[in-house]
Amino acid sequence: MTSQKKKTWKDKIHAEKIRYYVFASILAGITFISSTYAWFIGLQEVTVEDFEIDIASTDSLLLSLDGENWDSTISFNKDDIYDKAYKLPNDENGKVVHPYNWPKTGIVPLSTIGEMDANSSKMILYEKASMSATPGGYKLIASRVNNYGAPVLHGEKIQRGYLAFDLFIKNFSGTHYIEELNPKNEEAIYLTYDSSVTLGSLGVEGTGIENSVRVAFGHVGRVSAFNQDPSVITAISCTNSDDSLKGTENYVTGICRQASIWEPNDTVHLESAIAWYNKSCLLRVGEDNTLRDSYIIGSSCRKIEDGTTIPTYAVAKEILADDCVDIYDGEAYNSYDTSIVNKLLAFPYFTDSMKLQKGTDRQTLFTLAPNSITKLRIYIYLEGQDIDNYDLAAGGRQVKVNFGFTKARFDSEDEEYEGPVLEHPAEVIG
Repeated sequence: MTSQKKKTWKDKIHAEKIRYYVFASILAGITFISSTYAWFIGLQEVTVEDFEIDIASTDSLLLSLDGENWDSTISFNKDDIYDKAYKLPNDENGKVVHPYNWPKTGIVPLSTIGEMDANSSKMILYEKASMSATPGGYKLIASRVNNYGAPVLHGEKIQRGYLAFDLFIKNFSGTHYIEELNPKNEEAIYLTYDSSVTLGSLGVEGTGIENSVRVAFGHVGRVSAFNQDPSVITAISCTNSDDSLKGTENYVTGICRQASIWEPNDTVHLESAIAWYNKSCLLRVGEDNTLRDSYIIGSSCRKIEDGTTIPTYAVAKEILADDCVDIYDGEAYNSYDTSIVNKLLAFPYFTDSMKLQKGTDRQTLFTLAPNSITKLRIYIYLEGQDIDNYDLAAGGRQVKVNFGFTKARFDSEDEEYEGPVLEHPAEVIG
């Protein structure tokens, strides 16, 4: 009979170490699977169904969702937008048609440079069609989102992936309206300092879902602010009216210029997102991103840090397999020049850092014609090419979007102003 050796205290410590390293390896494996950078590679959809939207302005900029009821503030969520937004004529089956898009099953990461489609009066968006690992990142194939057809039906055929709705802004400035589309005739509109994108009341802290959110303001068209016909106002499109209507309040001036896109929380980056980027991104030197020789094995991509604004190379065109686009392509990341394929563009967002600038440094979000009613198409989406868009952010679940407009470049907090606090400084300063 063989005797069994009694375990010493050293043996026990050795066994504990083995169990620790096995557990650490399993944990590392889980992290490797779930903490993937950009486009939520491991997930198809993100359950962020419930947006809370608050919009505010000064009295000289009135807001409306239906072109008929105007106010300086608007608040809504998915439960009451049905009653607040305007309706289009019923479809051939008698069903009510709505112009907004509220994602019912969740949102998916998208990408855009804000170009507007003149035929549909909608913004051009791109979604992930395919993604596979490369030696130094991930190969991206992207196709255009099919949002350019007929308006969706309420409760049916809602385009997954993003929230979109029409917002009408009535700008009062004097008594004269200029039909001609000329940005030189337009007034600067600023984003209010308290505008923010945060987690909603049902959101999950620490996921970072709010850091890859974008809010796009797509200009569609405008009419005179003296127009009181909601059917004319809601029908505004990127197309000019017939010349026979020129000089009347019903003449529509199509705009369809590239959208202004706000990037909230531009300097906030979770350590988990940065860590995965550091692990998976390698410097790229070759055209074929399926080859190891196209990357410098063992290299490190450009350093990114929390507290700094980092460029986002958004999708500018459809991306095919032969384009060999890597999600890390760009001078700020793997140093690869994206102009080689002309599919990604370092987009000039309006950031929170810009929003906080004061006085003469304050930057314009967009412009509006004097005495006009302008139709904006607002898009709220997750930018797939954002460094903060990674799988763990998918647990955020709810986002609260709060933004406001003002024409006041200066306010009562500017150091040179010593008078009383003004409730609506835009009415005085202009």
